[in-house]
Amino acid sequence: MTNTTIALFGAGGKMGMRLSRNLQMSSFLTRHVEVSPAGQDRLQAELGIRCVAAAEALEGADVVILALPDTLIGRIAASIDAQLAAGTLVILLDAAAPFAGHLPARPDLSYFVTHPCHPSIFNNEPTLEARLDRFGGLAASQSIVSSLMQGPEEHYALGEQVARAIYAPILRSYRMSVDQMALLEPGLSETVCATLLAVMRDGMDEVVRRGIPREAARDFLLGHMNILAAVIFDEIPGAFSDACNKAITFGKPRLMRDDWLGVFDKAEIAESIKRIT
Repeated sequence: MTNTTIALFGAGGKMGMRLSRNLQMSSFLTRHVEVSPAGQDRLQAELGIRCVAAAEALEGADVVILALPDTLIGRIAASIDAQLAAGTLVILLDAAAPFAGHLPARPDLSYFVTHPCHPSIFNNEPTLEARLDRFGGLAASQSIVSSLMQGPEEHYALGEQVARAIYAPILRSYRMSVDQMALLEPGLSETVCATLLAVMRDGMDEVVRRGIPREAARDFLLGHMNILAAVIFDEIPGAFSDACNKAITFGKPRLMRDDWLGVFDKAEIAESIKRIT
């Protein structure tokens, strides 16, 4: 896609730097927009990239990527709305703002949402660099999820090409709806996974408070997370002991409310996204 021009907003931010670096290695022509002087300096120093004004970046752009915090998406999208030509593909990196209806009501635009799965904890990459790439987008392969919220079918193919470039290297690519993406994040990844991991950390800190040496508690917990997760998620064949199964049976109602799966109800997802955005 050597004739495809991308306007990247938020190019010098935490996520924008990752995208800027990977787009340099792609065949896309990228124009970088960054309002922060620190972000502009970072782009110049680390990647040799000069930023341009928003109007210059948008002139004739085929694709606009909003690599911005969820709380800014609505305001920035509205501010550039008049400069977006019909047929422009607007790419969002998270489902929250699109799900919440923060994008301009423009049926002549295409909206594409894509998000990384991040490298699996079962990381069998052949190099140390890849094994240490926890976030993805550098050396470790990761899968991605994407949705064409509106627009012609050919824009899904273009959006996926861009997604494969910005999150490379890619393991698998999954297509779904924006509502389904919201089930995955914030639902599954943040409300469930991040919360339960924070609870596990709280548990580790508590046994340390009760006298276990911190390094011993950490080694014990992370080692058990490794083997228990491998069995629970079918990474390896195995079965838990009777004692472990009894601990799960009695532990789950002690730790979890009976109705906890309600966090995936659309109303709860919507409320979570409202707080985020």
